[in-house]
Amino acid sequence: MKNIDTSTLKVTKSIQLKNIPTLIDVSTSEKKKEKVLQKTREKLSKLQDKMYAHNKYGVLICLQGMDTAGKDSLIREVFKEFNARGVVVHSFKTPNSTELEHDYLWRHYLALPEKGKFSVFNRTHYENVLVTRVHPNYILNENIPSINSVEDITPAFWENRFESINAFEKHITSNGIIVLKFYLHLSKEEQRQRLLRRLETEKHNWKFSPGDLKERELWDDYQKCYEEAINKTSKEHAPWYIVPADNKETCRYLVAKTILEELQKHTDIKEPELEQEVKDNIKMYHDKLASEE
Repeated sequence: MKNIDTSTLKVTKSIQLKNIPTLIDVSTSEKKKEKVLQKTREKLSKLQDKMYAHNKYGVLICLQGMDTAGKDSLIREVFKEFNARGVVVHSFKTPNSTELEHDYLWRHYLALPEKGKFSVFNRTHYENVLVTRVHPNYILNENIPSINSVEDITPAFWENRFESINAFEKHITSNGIIVLKFYLHLSKEEQRQRLLRRLETEKHNWKFSPGDLKERELWDDYQKCYEEAINKTSKEHAPWYIVPADNKETCRYLVAKTILEELQKHTDIKEPELEQEVKDNIKMYHDKLASEE
């Protein structure tokens, strides 16, 4: 497979989504893509075990993208080799009545990973500056003081949300959580083809909702909101990666490769050593157990 420098996916300056490709040529077959993904998964699995034993870092993987971008299948394929005790997937949907009784970040705090474990956010705290921005009437459900109508939601309101999200991520990274954020960059035409397949393939009919078409009509609005959110919140401690998503296999590999390479930069991650007294007496412990036969 053509070697891809994943650092080129990282957002380090202001971007325009229209100028970023949704498909890249990796010059290889689908079978080869699966093989390299498998090797990457195996390395991630071994690293996961080491991180679990090390017990100092948690890892938060954030996945965002338009409908049909492939988030669910990516989670299945990238994390399938992980020990189930070490990874939890959270799919954030419309806030329920209990969640609405708290601030909008509350439910995301509750889902943060423990030390040594991974949390995958399938849709994330960024929904609070994406879907609510495209549909500002949703904000009224949060019952925020001074917000009594959509007209009360000013540009300053959204700036405050961006600042709060940056502060949230700065706080958790300074306390040992590694944050990696991925925007699965899908073209409008590829989304159309995937929605058509859902309608044409009976076993996938259940995935389709008429609401998908209504949201598709707001494509340009979503692109504008994604672009601003990425530009305002891609920080060195919590970077965004824009991953071409028109080919699912390539997208999965690039996400897995990026996670692996970023985690490998933390060279302090290692399995804990036994206390010297235990090391010195390993033979004695072994002989004691062996003598029980």
